Amino acid sequence: MKCPRETQESAEVLLAYGACKLDAESTAALEKHMAVCPTCRESARGLRAAWEALDAFEAPPVSPDFDRRLYRRIEREVSWWDLLLRPFRWFPVRQGLPIAAAAGVMVFAGVMLYRPAVPPAPQQDAAQAQVDALRPEQVEDALDDMEMLREFSHLMRPDAGEAKKM
Repeated sequence: MKCPRETQESAEVLLAYGACKLDAESTAALEKHMAVCPTCRESARGLRAAWEALDAFEAPPVSPDFDRRLYRRIEREVSWWDLLLRPFRWFPVRQGLPIAAAAGVMVFAGVMLYRPAVPPAPQQDAAQAQVDALRPEQVEDALDDMEMLREFSHLMRPDAGEAKKM
């Protein structure tokens, strides 16, 4: 037999032995093991002593007015929560609190609904942003290219340039 102290399932065998609820075959095997294992022998002795003490215990008789005294004591004792809230229990507070809460909610809703809208930040135009990012040399080159295209278009359509001048 394995030592009952080594495994959880076998430890229940030792407890059943102490409660005298083990069958004869298992009891004989455990007693044979306890003859060579001093820790199991000491555990079994302690369990037997505990069970014998529990069996020998006799509860004192309950007095006839026990229930009445118990319920009176329960009624007298007040919880800490009741002690904390006792100063706030007067009548106007109890009825005024819901009204004050509703008024607070209404004020909060009014502030949230009628607050002035923050104007959005002005967005830069894409063309403006691109111009700001150009270097002066790039602008000069772009103007030269536009002048060259205007001259080219004037050479290709001489009558278009005259029509514009009129």
